[in-house]
Amino acid sequence: MFPGLETERLILREITSDDVQDIFACFSNEDVTRFYGQETLEHIDQAKAIVDFFAKSYIERRGIRWGMERKGAPGLIGTIGFNVTRVIEYGFDELGLTRIGAVVFIENEASNHLLTKLGFQREGILRDYMYQSGKAHDTHMYSILKNKE
Repeated sequence: MFPGLETERLILREITSDDVQDIFACFSNEDVTRFYGQETLEHIDQAKAIVDFFAKSYIERRGIRWGMERKGAPGLIGTIGFNVTRVIEYGFDELGLTRIGAVVFIENEASNHLLTKLGFQREGILRDYMYQSGKAHDTHMYSILKNKE
């Protein structure tokens, strides 16, 4: 059973086939995909493939991605992995993880700042690691450990 989570303002839930239109609306926006590491969607079938990929990753225990919904306002506003406090707690406390990593475009100042604020430590640069719009980009590699001692 997919783990639903809540924060003060958000509901984090499983992404289903009912969310294909919301996923398309989100990932067809160049401002959203600019630092996402994938091309901007052009067709609804691409959104369906993303939903299927998220479901398969969870079933095969390779990854987990939640849909983000504002409390009291149905419809996804985006997706999230291990990069907010509640999700990090879930990873350490419920999944028994000892390390959570994050890869972020160097130019993505907001995400770089957020990860540092959450206690992630920058480990280094992965050169030409992610592709966006047909161009290779350097990324920062971050991690946070369960036992930071």
